[in-house]
Amino acid sequence: MNRHLSELVASLGHMDEIIVADAGLPVPQGVRVIDLAVSEGVPGFLDLLKALRTELVIESAIWAEEASAEMSALMQEEINQWSLETRQDVTISRLSHAELKRRSGQVQAIIRTGEFTPYANILLTSGVPF
Repeated sequence: MNRHLSELVASLGHMDEIIVADAGLPVPQGVRVIDLAVSEGVPGFLDLLKALRTELVIESAIWAEEASAEMSALMQEEINQWSLETRQDVTISRLSHAELKRRSGQVQAIIRTGEFTPYANILLTSGVPF
């Protein structure tokens, strides 16, 4: 993994929040950004979620109500897999994109991908492995 991403994951405590974002999500001033975007689609949003799944326990996931049905289904599938692999229940909820952007000012970091799919942003709350 990227050393900045590994450092972030290792530093997260219970209930800390991060956002995995598409290439267009604005980053509020003062919020740490780990910019992994190389080009359109690289790395992809789902690729990054799959990589994080091997390193991070999460309690909850939140994405925008405005996300397409297809993107929502992909995120739901990924979070379901996360729950199975970590044997931890993950609470899923949705809120408006405006509210997600407002909450982004409180997160530990935003991880920017090269994803160009609208509303491919997810707020993850870290959990504990027990």
